[in-house]
Formats: sequence, structure tokens, C-alpha cells
Amino acid sequence: MGDFSQIKYLVIDVDGTLTDAGIYYDEHGNELKKFCTKDAAGFFAAHQAGIKILVLTGRECAATTKRMREMQVEYLVQNCKDKVQYLKTFMQENHVEKGEVGYLGDDLNDLPGMGLCGFIGCPADACEEVKDKADYISDAKGGYGAVRDIISYLLKQRGQWDEAVSRVYGIGI
Repeated sequence: MGDFSQIKYLVIDVDGTLTDAGIYYDEHGNELKKFCTKDAAGFFAAHQAGIKILVLTGRECAATTKRMREMQVEYLVQNCKDKVQYLKTFMQENHVEKGEVGYLGDDLNDLPGMGLCGFIGCPADACEEVKDKADYISDAKGGYGAVRDIISYLLKQRGQWDEAVSRVYGIGI
């Protein structure tokens, strides 16, 4: 267990992390995605704890744009073909150090970006190579609340989960 108290940004992959990795098309060729509503609690708790969210994906989809607006993410970058270069530039421009960034992803294309980050979380169905690098492996699969679970774990390690949830939902836990 590491010290994740300095995490200020979470980089979150979409396909296979926020979704079940399926790509669905309607009869008009529009891409559809299934997002888990449970992940919203993680997003909102992270915001309450002062963590900014960067959703970084290699694909582009209107459904992703819509859902990430609903989740009030600070940064949404789609159609990103070089996640490492994007992250390096983002971190440099925002004066962010490795220990201030967490990465939530599931597959081989996430590994290089994960190497730039101080915390790595992944869904239960992530590839073995990602699991080997992860600080935390969720019991939930991608698209089934894994992001909420990972954020919950991170905030509990920091002693912030209960307060953040209380502020978001007006409940004491």
C-alpha cells in the first residue's frame, strides 16, 4: 500500500474501464456505449476530495461526450493516438509530478501511460500485464462499477471517502 495522498488528477480510460469493452452500433452506424451508473458516485466523490478527472481514450464517441459532461469531468480527450505523449505534455503544462497522478485502465495500450503515474488501478478483467503493475485491482469488471470501486479505495486510503460521500449525497456513512 502506497501513499496516495498527493494524487490531484485521475486519468481514466473509457473502453474496458468505464465500459464493458463492448462496441455497439445502432442501425445507422452510430456507436453506443453502456456506462455503469454506480461509477458516478466515484466521480463525484473524487471531485469533492479535490481530484480532477482526465478521461483519455483512443476512440471518439458522442455517448462518451454526453456521459462525461454529466460526470462533470474537467478534461475529456478522445481520439488520442499517443496517450504517453499527451500525458507528458499535460503534466508538464500543468506542473504535475508523477506522484500527483493516478491512472485507471485495463489493457496493453494503457501500460505506457501508467508508467508516468504514481497510482494505478484496474478492473478485475484487466489484462495480466496491467494487473501486474496495479496498486489496486477492483473486484468489479470494467463497466460494472470498477471505477467507483477504485476511487473508493483510493479515497479510503486517504481518509476522504466518508466525508466526500456525505457531502455529495447529504448522508452520513
